[in-house]
Amino acid sequence: MKVVKFGGSSLATGEQFEKVIKIVSDDFERKVIVTSAPGKRFAGDTKVTDLLIEYAKMVLENEDYTNIVKEIVSRYRQISDYFQLDESVIKLLKEKIVGLAKTDFSDEEHLMAAFKAHGEFLNAILLNKVLNTKGIKSIFVDSKEAGIIVHGKPNDADISNQTYVNLEKFEIPEGTKAVFPGFFGYSKHGSIYTFSRGGSDITGAMLSRGLHADLYENFTDVDAIYVANNHVVKHPQAIKKMSYREMRELSYAGFSVFQDEAIIPAVKGQVPVNVKNTNNPDADGTMIVPEQFLFDPSNQITGIACSKRFSALYIHRYLLNKEVGFTLKLLQIFYKYNISYEHMPSGIDDLTVIFDRTKLDKTTIKHLCHDVKEVLQPDYLEWMDDYAIIMVVGEGIAHNVNTIGEIIDSLTENNIAIHMINQGASRISIMIGIQESDADNAVNQIYKKFFN
Repeated sequence: MKVVKFGGSSLATGEQFEKVIKIVSDDFERKVIVTSAPGKRFAGDTKVTDLLIEYAKMVLENEDYTNIVKEIVSRYRQISDYFQLDESVIKLLKEKIVGLAKTDFSDEEHLMAAFKAHGEFLNAILLNKVLNTKGIKSIFVDSKEAGIIVHGKPNDADISNQTYVNLEKFEIPEGTKAVFPGFFGYSKHGSIYTFSRGGSDITGAMLSRGLHADLYENFTDVDAIYVANNHVVKHPQAIKKMSYREMRELSYAGFSVFQDEAIIPAVKGQVPVNVKNTNNPDADGTMIVPEQFLFDPSNQITGIACSKRFSALYIHRYLLNKEVGFTLKLLQIFYKYNISYEHMPSGIDDLTVIFDRTKLDKTTIKHLCHDVKEVLQPDYLEWMDDYAIIMVVGEGIAHNVNTIGEIIDSLTENNIAIHMINQGASRISIMIGIQESDADNAVNQIYKKFFN
C-alpha cells in the first residue's frame, strides 16, 4: 500500500486536479491520499492558507471580512466548476468557511489554528467529491475520525503516540481510496492543532508509519531533489537515492523540498519516501531510504545546501580555555533571554556562537551583547549578521579522508574565507561557516569540485 501526498501547487486548479486523479487511478496501490491547501496558480498569486490567515486576522480585529470570504470560496468554486460539480458542494464548503467566524474559540492561537487548517480540510472534501464523480470509489477521512491526536501548541503541534495506536485500528474499506486532509490533528480536548508550515508532509509521513505503508510518495512540482539549489547552480544533477539522515542534514541547511522534521515519522517506521513531480509523474524522482547499508553512495557527496538565516557572536579572550565556568556563564545569559543557539565551535582563546537570526530581534541582540561584555569581559566581541552556513552531506564522506581537504581547496583557491568548519559526529556532514556575501559562489565552487 502507498500513501501519496500532493503539495499546494499540485492541487491549485482544476487542471492540476486532473493530473492528481490520473496519478491516483494509475496505481491501485495508491490507497491513501493526503491533500494540501490550494497553492499559487501563477507568480504573484496568494495561497489559500495565506488567505485564511488574513481572514482570521480580520475576524480578530472585528473588520469586514466579506470580500476575503468571497475570494476563498472562489478558489474552491473554480475547481468545482471545472468538474461541473453540483452546487451543493460549494454550498457546503462556503458554510464551513463562514462558520469559522461564528465559532467561539478559547483564544487567538486556537482560532488561528482552526482557520489555517481549513485550507487542507476543504480541499480534501473537494478532492473526494471529484474522485467519486469520476467513478473512483473513495472516502473523506477527518483526522478526528482516524484518531490523529496531537499535543503541544495550537500552531506548532507534535504527534501523540496515541495516534499510532489509533491508526493500527483504522481500516480502509476494500477497493476504496481514503482522502485525508494534511497539516492538522486534534488535541485531546477536541481542538484543531496545526503542524508547523509544510505540515502536510508530516501528515503523509505519519500516515505512512501508522498504516504501515510500503512507500510514501510525496508529489511536488520538481522532478527530483537536486544536488544543489538550481537558483544558485545551473542545471545541477538530480539525486537518485539518498538516506534519511542525509535528507535531515540537508533540510536543516536549506533544502526546501521537506521541512527538516517532516519525514521523522517515516524514518521511525522505516518507510521509503519517493519525491516525485505531479507534472511529470513518469520521472523516477528521488528515493529517500534507510541508512547507508542499504545502498552504495555513487559519489562522496550527495548534496550541498546553504542557509543565510544565521548570525554569529564571536568572542575572543586570552586563556579562555583555562577559565572554569566561562561557558556556563554564557549559557546563563542565553537562558535569561530565552535564547537557543545552533552551534558553538571554539578554540583555545576564542569561541563563536551561531544563532538562527529569524528567532532574534534587534533589542534582544543589543541586550545580549551588553550582558556578555559585562559578565565575561572579552578582549574582543563581534556580532556578525553577514553569516551563512553551508552543509556538504553524503554517506560517502565517512569513507573518504580527502573530502574536507578538497572542500577547503575549492574555497581557498577562489578567495573565499572560511570562518568555521566542523564535521558532525556521524561523519556524513561537513558544516562550513562563511560570509553571506560569499555563499552562492562557495556553493558553486564546491559543486564544480565534485560534480564537474
